[in-house]
Amino acid sequence: MNLENYKAIADSIALLLYPHAEVIVHDLRSQTVVHIANNFSQRKLGDDSAIDHELGDLLDGANLGPYEKLNWNGQKVRSISTVLRNAEGEAEHLMCINLNVSVLEQARVALDAFFQMGRLVPQPDSLFRNDWQERINTFLHAWLQARNLSLQTLQMKDKRSLVQALHAEGAFEGRSGADYVANVLSMGRATVYKYLKELKP
Repeated sequence: MNLENYKAIADSIALLLYPHAEVIVHDLRSQTVVHIANNFSQRKLGDDSAIDHELGDLLDGANLGPYEKLNWNGQKVRSISTVLRNAEGEAEHLMCINLNVSVLEQARVALDAFFQMGRLVPQPDSLFRNDWQERINTFLHAWLQARNLSLQTLQMKDKRSLVQALHAEGAFEGRSGADYVANVLSMGRATVYKYLKELKP
């Protein structure tokens, strides 16, 4: 495979992971940078590759990494380097993929802070004692989980069984129960009443 093909692969990887990935191709003979896709490391074409100390390990295998390093702006980068060989098996180029993971780490920290259980207080019983919608939701999803089913893929026979199970739990004692269940199960209210009628002797 020639250098132009390596450049095309580097460009494709950088485009797929844009803007978080930079891909650099090094020429192992000249020890210089010959291609940069989505440059965020401030390197330039023709720069010294600065990989002499790694060549022994690299040439013995195919990959080095993934490993972490700091970019010029202090952001954390996760990298992997791959030896590219010619048809005779000789190492000619080195492709380095640098993935900026600082954005992902910031997102993880934000999510961890948002979902801190210690910040939650128990639901006030007096306020939600008559929350029939929540009781329907709780029973419905427990019923689905016990049968390894999902709300989005329920077949009509499953919906019939679920409506009848909800009836047994008193879900339709409230005035709006049938409307709510019909909406949740994406079916007509008449169908809900039809399934309920089947239960009458």
